[in-house]
Amino acid sequence: MLNDNKSQVISARAAGLIGCHVCTRVNPEDNKICRICDAPLHSRVPDSINRCWALTITATLLLIPANLLPMMTITSFGNGEPDTILSGVIKLFQAELYPIGIIVFVASIMVPVLKILGLYFLMISLHAGMNYGFRSRTKIFRVVDFFGKWSMLDVFVVSLLVALVDIGDIASVIPGLGTTAFCLMVITTMFAAHSFDTRLIWDRLEDKDE
Repeated sequence: MLNDNKSQVISARAAGLIGCHVCTRVNPEDNKICRICDAPLHSRVPDSINRCWALTITATLLLIPANLLPMMTITSFGNGEPDTILSGVIKLFQAELYPIGIIVFVASIMVPVLKILGLYFLMISLHAGMNYGFRSRTKIFRVVDFFGKWSMLDVFVVSLLVALVDIGDIASVIPGLGTTAFCLMVITTMFAAHSFDTRLIWDRLEDKDE
């Protein structure tokens, strides 16, 4: 696909070719089955936008309990109180652990929210028929897809603490429902990003030049 500044766009579909989503082999458009791996061929991910909408809305709903419910409870000599993501960040700042607090805030609060907002923007831009900013929107998707995996930081931390801090009645870490909701939210956003077909963005440029 050529960039935004070119007047002529030649896509694989326009050239009568289709790429396999399994082995990436390029096949003639008339083929229904890949010549290499026998996988079904389709020029665009089937029902991409509808699935992305459904998964993104689900992730948005999961974001609420993920932030309101406690992520974990650390008990020491029988005493302890549950902590949400935000309360954990506040305690880190109160303990003057600013670098760790910033990392947790960015990875566990900012990144999930920005990823969801980015997916909404991309889907709305397609529904609105936006026929500019093709390269910029593709870059937004790549950023969303790349940084999404770092949202699992809290889940990794809780898992490590549960495994490492277990000294009977002296100290223990108990994961909360917020961890489950947060994990489901991150997984759902990852599926949403993977279901989004960026070629739909460039199809508008192809239609524009016809």
